[in-house]
Amino acid sequence: MTPTTALTADQVDARLHELIVIDVRTTGEYASGHLPGAHSIPLDRLDTALPALKTAAGRGDLLVVCASGARSATACRRLADQGVTAATLTGGTTAWTQLGHDLHRPAGTRSPWAMDRQVRLAAGSLVLTGLIAGQRWSAARLLSAGVAGGLVFSALTNTCGMARILAKLPHNQPGAADLDATLAALTDR
Repeated sequence: MTPTTALTADQVDARLHELIVIDVRTTGEYASGHLPGAHSIPLDRLDTALPALKTAAGRGDLLVVCASGARSATACRRLADQGVTAATLTGGTTAWTQLGHDLHRPAGTRSPWAMDRQVRLAAGSLVLTGLIAGQRWSAARLLSAGVAGGLVFSALTNTCGMARILAKLPHNQPGAADLDATLAALTDR
């Protein structure tokens, strides 16, 4: 693999047994369904996991996965900057499921909403609050305008500041023990 290779869902399906899969979505997104055998390392914890990822990359090919491929491409670039070769899943878990491949969902786990759903709820709530409060205080409409501007910027840049903020909420964070267990599994394989 080159420093940043993009693999299709069918290519990954054919090689899944030989790839070390790293899911960089939030803990909640991971819990809602992930590629079989995937390890959860949220994107904001990538630097912490770097030593374990270097060790794992020395034993086999890394595949980095997210929902759409945007966060995993960012992770691959960051890893490449540190000398770690990794591939990304083109289209992410969305493309994976659209082609009929299964996601693993641990039995008995309650999964938080997917990040895009959390963003829609937060953005919609803020816009509605700004509009309702704007009936009484016209300056409150600036809240709605600010959220609308943020959504446009998010679409144009393929980034999402609101998702970054929401990812920091406790229900979207891995427990310290979960991350430690993942890192140990990557180095002990």
